[in-house]
Amino acid sequence: MNKPLTVLIQGTGFAGQGHAEAFRYAGAEVVGIVGRTESVVKEVAENLSIPYASTDWDHALETCKPDIVSIATPGGAHESAIISAIEKGCHVFSDKPLSTTGESASRLYQLAEQRGVKTAFAASFRYMPDVLFAKRLVAEGKIGEPLEAECISHFNLERNIPFGWSHRKEDGGGRLNNNFTHKLSIVTSILGEEILSIMGEVRDDLGKAPIVKGVHNFKKRRDFIPEDINDPSLEWGESNVEWSYTVLAQIKSESATKPVSVLFKHGGLHPRFNEDHVVIYGSKGAIYIRGHYASGPLYLYDQTTQQWNEQPLPNDIAENNPEGEGDTERNWRYLIRELVADIEGTRNVTYQTFKEGAQYQRLIDLIRQNDNWVDVKHLA
Repeated sequence: MNKPLTVLIQGTGFAGQGHAEAFRYAGAEVVGIVGRTESVVKEVAENLSIPYASTDWDHALETCKPDIVSIATPGGAHESAIISAIEKGCHVFSDKPLSTTGESASRLYQLAEQRGVKTAFAASFRYMPDVLFAKRLVAEGKIGEPLEAECISHFNLERNIPFGWSHRKEDGGGRLNNNFTHKLSIVTSILGEEILSIMGEVRDDLGKAPIVKGVHNFKKRRDFIPEDINDPSLEWGESNVEWSYTVLAQIKSESATKPVSVLFKHGGLHPRFNEDHVVIYGSKGAIYIRGHYASGPLYLYDQTTQQWNEQPLPNDIAENNPEGEGDTERNWRYLIRELVADIEGTRNVTYQTFKEGAQYQRLIDLIRQNDNWVDVKHLA
């Protein structure tokens, strides 16, 4: 029996623990975990039965000598850790965003290419079962030529979630880094991977958030919202990222003769009235997937009857869907399973790498410039 691949995890929160379980699901051995706080990393390592725990990333790389590193920290902590790992010859699995700027992300991609290591970029909601189903339906011509698509979502996030990395551009925060990356990956998975053009507008609807100590697990940050938000002793941090965005893109599709127009509309702080959704419109029909990340079900529009009909998920897609506590965990498992198979050479696979991670970050830089407006005040 071949020796299992070994993995070192950076990050002890929700993502780090989820990555560890996902690598184990794929048959790899998690040999160590690194975090900022000694007491926390030791506790997480003990809970997950990980033999090595440290607060020193470089020392952990030298001690554990992993085949793969898994980066599960906020984006602002990615660059130096990834560089150190690549220089040690490690393959790298990184959560999104790959880095905080397109320039930084491009450096990581180029270094990985130079050193010949494999990389995976975890904009992983493209592995939602109904996204895979929609991709098949488009390829089979069920809606004719795809013409346009839309991704609409409103999260109604609590404005008083404690101040943290998600509020700071320099730490990888913002809705483009943490929502748009998934949406773009979903759409390119269904339509085609080549992004031809893009423009957009962003807006910070928040301004500030209370500073609260003790928040460690990102999923539990709501538990730390202050009971009295008007307490004069509260300290506040200033947001410098977008909480809403509108993006227009054109994507090349092998199923279409013209570029497909795509609208991405997201309001992180605004309430939804109708369902969040992903829709692909074609010349002979349309596909509607309920949910902001296409959680389903999927509906197919029949032009003859002019009816939307719910479609059962094909058995082969359902059976290939990993187990997991939630969508995020299952999608990590799917992508990590692909990465491990590629490294082991057990089958031919394709998945998003640092190439897409760098491209996405350059696109986010462009969108954040907010320079697509035309001044029309002078027009009669």
